[in-house]
Amino acid sequence: MTGVAARLEVGSPSRLFKALGDPSRLRIVALLSHAELCVCHIEAALGLPQPTVSRHLAVLRNAGVIAPERRGSWVFYRLADQPELVSNRQLCGLVSAFRLNEELRGQVKRVLRSKGPDACR
Repeated sequence: MTGVAARLEVGSPSRLFKALGDPSRLRIVALLSHAELCVCHIEAALGLPQPTVSRHLAVLRNAGVIAPERRGSWVFYRLADQPELVSNRQLCGLVSAFRLNEELRGQVKRVLRSKGPDACR
């Protein structure tokens, strides 16, 4: 006899938590909780090289955490809507906590100002 727990669908939350299981990827989500950013903005904010940032973005994109939007030769990222209730609640809670961080908000503003919102276009 199989219990309810054995039949519980946990694929979506499992993908979410695996994607968020890296400090750099959590920092990317924290940045994106304040603004839509391109790779060059994320690189500048985290002090990481482009290949490393791109690899982390690919993991987050494949898990459905972020959504890309191509504008010319540049790709901008934003947090993606989570279609599954449990994943949506978890990500919303995390994003809400990151949005309260004034220091982080200031860093995002500085990166956008220093590179300019159109720096990647």
